Amino acid sequence: MFDQTPEDGGHGRAPALNVLGGPLAPCSASPLTGFYRDGCCNTGREDVGLHTVCVVMTAEFLAFSKSRGNDLSTPLPEYGFGGLNPGDRWCLCATRWKEALDAGRAPQVVLEATHAVTLQIVSLADLKSHAVRLR
Repeated sequence: MFDQTPEDGGHGRAPALNVLGGPLAPCSASPLTGFYRDGCCNTGREDVGLHTVCVVMTAEFLAFSKSRGNDLSTPLPEYGFGGLNPGDRWCLCATRWKEALDAGRAPQVVLEATHAVTLQIVSLADLKSHAVRLR
């Protein structure tokens, strides 16, 4: 797939490490997520929104996001986007997650699949307080 190990980053990407310091785990292949649509919350120079937080969608968060102008639940077939549902995992922008946290609406986070650069926006303690482990 790439000519370097995930930890090396490369091709303008940040090294693929999670917030716990280990290798970045996949977030979701169905729906296919990530800025690079590789199933992981990888990031790089092109990802100005830092789509780095692997979250588990809830109806409450989807409504909150829609109220803030980012409708994640409505399908946009012209962009190959089927819309998200509660229970779907998705790579969310770090600033959107922080905004939801501050509003008391933050969805759960998969720490192993959340990119380390997220820590530039959100504290590890806040992420851990919303952590969920997936099988």
